[in-house]
Amino acid sequence: MQNQVDGSEAVDIATEVFLELFGEDMAKEAKPLFLKNRTLTVSCTSSTMANEIRLNQTKIVDALNKKMGKNEVDRIRYLA
Repeated sequence: MQNQVDGSEAVDIATEVFLELFGEDMAKEAKPLFLKNRTLTVSCTSSTMANEIRLNQTKIVDALNKKMGKNEVDRIRYLA
């Protein structure tokens, strides 16, 4: 049960992090879907956003873990 709570929390926090890092217009192009095996899966509506996530993966993962207060996310998988 705790894993589901952590996953839901990670999705909510990821949405916030995308807003902070990319601004409202670009953040609309990324939708965090779920956290499984320490990998956050994100659906992207454009290849440009997928590329931005790839380039900023370390920064995004660090921000997610900092906001969660624990190391729950190791990497991001993006679907474009």
